[in-house]
Amino acid sequence: MKRTMLKLGKFMYFFSAMFVMMSFYSQAYIDPSATTYVIQAVGAVIIALGAMLTVFRHKIVAFFKKGRSAEEKKEIHFEDDEAGKE
Repeated sequence: MKRTMLKLGKFMYFFSAMFVMMSFYSQAYIDPSATTYVIQAVGAVIIALGAMLTVFRHKIVAFFKKGRSAEEKKEIHFEDDEAGKE
């Protein structure tokens, strides 16, 4: 019986608290320009993260390619294009 009364008391407390909090009217307004500003900020963060990841990726690749000799580094030559020009 005591447990049931405790549960009922908790329910009534939270129900009345939510009823009081939800009964107030809010005069809030989100300006469209503020929303656009938030979208621009999120876009800027995404672009900056992408640029940062690209820079670090290039640094990591350069670190692992540092041990190669000059002979192993091959340049790309398009021999077919040169033969077609003559």
